[in-house]
Amino acid sequence: MYTILLILASVYAIPQDVVPKPKKILDTVMTPAYIPAEEKHGSYWRKSAASTIKEKLQEKPNINQAKNGILFIGDGMSLATVMAARTFSGQLDRGLGEESILNFEKFPVSGLARTYCLDAQVPDSACTATSYLTGVKTKYGVIGLDGNVTRGSCNSQLHEPNRAPSIGQWALDQGLDVGFVTTTRVTHASPAGMYAHSSERNWESDADVPTECLTLGCRDIAYQLVMDSPGRHYKVIMGGGRRELLPNLTSSTENKGRRLDGLDLTEMWHVDKAQMNATHQYVTDRRELLKVFNSDDLPEYLLGLFRDDHMEYHLKAQNQPTLEEMVEVAIKMLSRSEKGYFLFVEGGRIDHAHHDSLAHLALDETVEYSKAVKKARELTNEEDTLIVVSADHAHTMTVAGYPSRGNDILGTVDTATGLDGKPYTTISYANGKAHSIDENGTRVDVTQDQNFTTRDLEYAYPSLVPLDSETHGGEDVAVYASGPWQHLFTASYEQNLVPHLMAYAMCMTEDHHQNCGKNSNDGVHIQPSRTTLLGISVIFGLRLYF
Repeated sequence: MYTILLILASVYAIPQDVVPKPKKILDTVMTPAYIPAEEKHGSYWRKSAASTIKEKLQEKPNINQAKNGILFIGDGMSLATVMAARTFSGQLDRGLGEESILNFEKFPVSGLARTYCLDAQVPDSACTATSYLTGVKTKYGVIGLDGNVTRGSCNSQLHEPNRAPSIGQWALDQGLDVGFVTTTRVTHASPAGMYAHSSERNWESDADVPTECLTLGCRDIAYQLVMDSPGRHYKVIMGGGRRELLPNLTSSTENKGRRLDGLDLTEMWHVDKAQMNATHQYVTDRRELLKVFNSDDLPEYLLGLFRDDHMEYHLKAQNQPTLEEMVEVAIKMLSRSEKGYFLFVEGGRIDHAHHDSLAHLALDETVEYSKAVKKARELTNEEDTLIVVSADHAHTMTVAGYPSRGNDILGTVDTATGLDGKPYTTISYANGKAHSIDENGTRVDVTQDQNFTTRDLEYAYPSLVPLDSETHGGEDVAVYASGPWQHLFTASYEQNLVPHLMAYAMCMTEDHHQNCGKNSNDGVHIQPSRTTLLGISVIFGLRLYF
């Protein structure tokens, strides 16, 4: 077309500089609904920067002993997911969206963690859980065992030197109370990293374990949770996955258990706690959980299994506690410990939504996860509680194109179409279930799909490479920290460093800092000396300037 215009221009002596040039993608003209008036002035941004600098200069290192530690993991919460979720959250509140901030993004310190497995460039949730919970990197599909293991090998699993104890075990050894909360099955890869040693992440019940491995003495993950240490000593266990703990009784039409050994592990949990002479409660829905929460006499141990499988997505849930509610109950339970506690929290269904290319659900789950972080901060004191927020791995979701500010994050790009003249979504996946090419070999027009236009929760966003399930991504994940020794979490490092840093702050390592065993002076910062900071720099390889 451009060539034809040039020929016509030469015939009719039209100056070439008035012939319209073809529009390139970088020539996109933005059409936001509005721009906040104050943001148009340079003074707004200079004042904003000055205010941030002033806040940063007023920050003082908090080197108190962390009495409590809480580790939040957003499963599959890539940086792209964080950006899209903050925008989604802001737009839910009728804002433009981009300027919105998730609660954990307000943390004073952040860093980047490298997530690969020993044998995999792009990790799974088993090797990453082993990394951020035991401090040891391992192989793809393996939980709580080091790199000497062979996946699926019972002999590797039974070999004691291969075992990597978790930070939950470290905390128990120091006399702290421990618990975990997840929106997945309690036997799924991430929470299993808190207590299990399994050469195969899929061995969640005995029905999954090969007969020859059972004969050799390999125990499934659910059994390890209830009957072995450290799991049996955890004061709080909440999530989904009842079926992995219940027997498969074919005579019962209501039973949804999977176990073939006939064991009812929920009953065995009860028997174990009774033998400890400890008060305990098993709950299966939100009403029962809130009844415990509002009780004047909390039990010493709490087991909450709210679904047979994973907990339902927040937007689909009925009579199911939110992650925020479970965190509140867990903190109330664990805060009774005079020595302190360690709590692991997983927002696990961010990952599941991404695997099905369900971007809407993934972003909502991330917003719910942020609410849980906010609740934890409200219920704790940053002087004695270290909160770390991170992800186990990324996903292939991208936020692309050149949409105007305020454009619907779940919609199509408002400023351009593809070269085929069809619109395209701001969010898409590099691979996954939803095809981007139709049966005629042309790109699908999402605006002709009713599920897209009506914002159906089951709408799967387009992907380039068709797969039965969208994959993880291999890029680094963010780590956010707030509380004692938060400054150690800056920079870029291996993911396995995270539990070691938390353990150092909580005085669970052999190398104690100077304030181990001291209180936080009733909320007053204990200021580090030059010698202390130099010592920290040697221990962790940090470069500090004085």
